[in-house]
Amino acid sequence: MTSTATLPPADTGAPTTRRSSEVDNRAAYASFGLAYLLGHGAAAASHGDTPLLGLPEWLPMTLLGAGLVSGIVLATRAALRAQRGAPAPDVLSGKLLGTAWIAAFTALAIAITGLTSVFDAPELEAVLWPAGSGIIVGLLYLAEGAVRRNVLHYGLGIWLALASAAVLSLEAPGLYWSLAAAGGGAYALATILEVRRLRSLDGPART
Repeated sequence: MTSTATLPPADTGAPTTRRSSEVDNRAAYASFGLAYLLGHGAAAASHGDTPLLGLPEWLPMTLLGAGLVSGIVLATRAALRAQRGAPAPDVLSGKLLGTAWIAAFTALAIAITGLTSVFDAPELEAVLWPAGSGIIVGLLYLAEGAVRRNVLHYGLGIWLALASAAVLSLEAPGLYWSLAAAGGGAYALATILEVRRLRSLDGPART
């Protein structure tokens, strides 16, 4: 009687390829990082008893908003690109996460409008929008990181949520300097680490 051994598949030498549903966050991270550095940096430089720059009130918020919108668009494009050919459950998860961004920022806008109206303090918008958007983005990153099993994204979400909540105890311009440094620095580091993460998913180079 002859026994037949089951052999492992032969190694063809081909590199391990990245999962098709993997999201490349580099462009979105860079855009969000510029939003923090330019938007919050401009707000910090134009506030205080002796402001460094004489900027119009609308400019810092416009820079921040433009960067955030660009980041959301780039993140959405990256997610849609990753969904091509992905299993149906992954596609559904991506759509639900995309809808969560719209719902979260809509809820934030309603909350800020309500608070500033009830307390008759429109100046609070200059504080609630920067800190609130950081908290929202951080919590969304937590959800996305958990669903996609992306530890870097998850960790960045924790940092953004906690840092954005902590700065509410500061006054301007300290609040804006802190957001620019904590948020902008975190996104710069995340962009570098994202490059390494994607390379690791590509597997060892073929020799």
